[in-house]
Amino acid sequence: MTRWSTALTEAGINDPSLRRDYEAQRRLVRRFKLQEFLALRLLLPARLQPPVIAAVAFMHETDRRIDVGEVTARREALHSWGRQVKEAVEHGTSDQPTLRALADTAERHPQLSTYVQRFLDGARLEASWTGFEAESDFQAYVDAYSHPAFMLTASLVAPTAQGKRAEAFERGCRTLIEAMQRADFLADLSEDASQGRIGIPRAELAHFGLDVDDLLSPSPTSAPALEQLVQAQARAVSAGLSACRDLPDLVAVENRPFLRAFIRVQELQLEDVRSRGGKLLHEEAGASKPAALKILLQHCLAARKQQRRRL
Repeated sequence: MTRWSTALTEAGINDPSLRRDYEAQRRLVRRFKLQEFLALRLLLPARLQPPVIAAVAFMHETDRRIDVGEVTARREALHSWGRQVKEAVEHGTSDQPTLRALADTAERHPQLSTYVQRFLDGARLEASWTGFEAESDFQAYVDAYSHPAFMLTASLVAPTAQGKRAEAFERGCRTLIEAMQRADFLADLSEDASQGRIGIPRAELAHFGLDVDDLLSPSPTSAPALEQLVQAQARAVSAGLSACRDLPDLVAVENRPFLRAFIRVQELQLEDVRSRGGKLLHEEAGASKPAALKILLQHCLAARKQQRRRL
């Protein structure tokens, strides 16, 4: 693993105060997203690690402000946060390390600014979200919020030249994040149900003879239908992940190990979701940490072997 100080230098971040801001984001991401932190530290080129960490920290801080509480309070928090983000990105001024690091990253990687604004625009849906009526509502949520959120980091590893390859990459990212979002809603089913909001469209519940009340207060009679529902959603996730297996081939060779490992970890989470099935109402799901770490190490070793061959 490259020393963090070396990664900052390779990214062109030499100002001592900025280095401290990025260091604060590194500690933040390591604390709340350890698996993702290890993936980017082990597998991304050193110069890309600081900007990706800045983008991930910004997403986390935004989610933290709008993910809990009453809808009115979440909307007000987003409005205030949006003003602060705009001031930081447009003028480079902020009293918060997260936004100072974000503004610096956006200056060095101009494509990021577009996705920051799209993400904040879409966050209005997240701040008001209480569930979906139909599949079309879920798709609109992915288009407006999940996809721009994913592109905050994906745009930093995307093909550098515009054209068909870049367009294919963004389409692939849209397919990937749809699958990931569907899987996350399954994995978080118990937590979301306790808050009275479900990420599975109500029309899909009805297709299996269920409604939201059946998830809030499950009964033995609803268990078979719930199992069928989870497996049907899992099949949709699997199809999406399968469609993205060639996505790493669209980016620079040095960025491919990170994307391949990232997709494989999503497949691990799906395996756990499938194994739990209807028990997801009582159990949280996720990729096994030892298994995920094993995948990261395997891809790291494979990447180093490829590098030696190219020398």
